[in-house]
Amino acid sequence: MSELRTILADNLRRLRTAKGLSQEDLAGLADVDRTYVSLIERKKNSISLDKLEQIAIALNVQAYTLIKPEYD
Repeated sequence: MSELRTILADNLRRLRTAKGLSQEDLAGLADVDRTYVSLIERKKNSISLDKLEQIAIALNVQAYTLIKPEYD
């Protein structure tokens, strides 16, 4: 499994929960399926740049925030 996929999954879950959003809430805001969010958070699915941007917009963060290691 790729390290980037793990970073994305961890950042997505952390940001989503910090904003008080369920997977379903985030999915609605990002116009994706709830199972898609779940698969990303469980490191089971890759994500396109377009979807990364949609999710970042829904979370009101820059897209790079989702793939940036926490220690940077």
